[in-house]
Amino acid sequence: MAAQKTKVTIFDVAKASGVSSSAVSYALNGKPGVSEATRAKVLQVARELGWKPNGAAQSLAQSKTRRIGLILGYDPQLLAVEPYMMSLISGLGAELEEKDYSLLVRMSMDSDDEDSIIEDWIATSNVDAMLLLNLEIGDPRIEMMKENPQMPVLAVADASLTAGLPTLASDDAAAVGLAVRHLYDLGHRSIARVAGPEELGHSYIRDAAFSEVTAELGVRYRCLHTDYTPAAGADATKRLLSVNPSPTAIIYDNDVMALAGEGIAAMNGVRVPEDLSIMSWDDSFMCEAAHPGITALNRDIVESGRIAASLMLKLIDGEEVGVVEEPPYVLRVRESTGPAPQR
Repeated sequence: MAAQKTKVTIFDVAKASGVSSSAVSYALNGKPGVSEATRAKVLQVARELGWKPNGAAQSLAQSKTRRIGLILGYDPQLLAVEPYMMSLISGLGAELEEKDYSLLVRMSMDSDDEDSIIEDWIATSNVDAMLLLNLEIGDPRIEMMKENPQMPVLAVADASLTAGLPTLASDDAAAVGLAVRHLYDLGHRSIARVAGPEELGHSYIRDAAFSEVTAELGVRYRCLHTDYTPAAGADATKRLLSVNPSPTAIIYDNDVMALAGEGIAAMNGVRVPEDLSIMSWDDSFMCEAAHPGITALNRDIVESGRIAASLMLKLIDGEEVGVVEEPPYVLRVRESTGPAPQR
């Protein structure tokens, strides 16, 4: 016999009432923002479903929890080796600690799990604000947050993907120009890219920018999408090196894949940079420690975390936040890029 659901949430009431969860929240808490007819309907449905106010949630709704929520939908194996997220969390934590706030981090294994966590945070006011990462094209989380404006949220993404939500954006198109033109100036006319998951919004933005810049410069461009892991980066490198003619340069969408790619090149007798130039989108200590050192697009991720935290605190205080740009990318040229080989 299947277990019965014992807890009725505002989302259950919203579904049965045919209104948004934010309207239910306004109605149940006696706040303005809904008509009297809607309020009466919501209250009636809530009684019929047996909804009971959560005492802890009510208390939290009336006072700040001094917590910011962050959900990580990462493969744990990738999270364990990729420096980007740890750098972002370092910046977030440092800024929040100065303001006596803490960071509540949850791991989600799939999109349904993440949706459940978000719904719980909205229903219980267990956090004062949320940070959204890794938006997909047409991401359903955007609509969920727009339907619940009582929960402050900041999206880290290109503004074209966030439908007007407060946004911390990076200029990925400009970064693509830096990377491709550096290789172009070195004589490269056949460039490949090992990218992240195709469904991610920033992959879409980068895909378009790479296609535009390489077409403008008359550069042959090929792209393989992966899951960001070192194993996927290594496999993509093997495939690209098997093509005849193979690319003279490969740009990887993160540092761990670039490091794996450099290793595969060495195993196959491909010299870096004499035979193949390698570049990483994200810079890290791994790019500096590699031999040869890996040329990378550098940005201050810790500072981006600090900026994100400060913007969420502004939202909590009722201030308006639009689109804020991260510090720009800077190209750190190291030994892994050099003149294109003569073939």
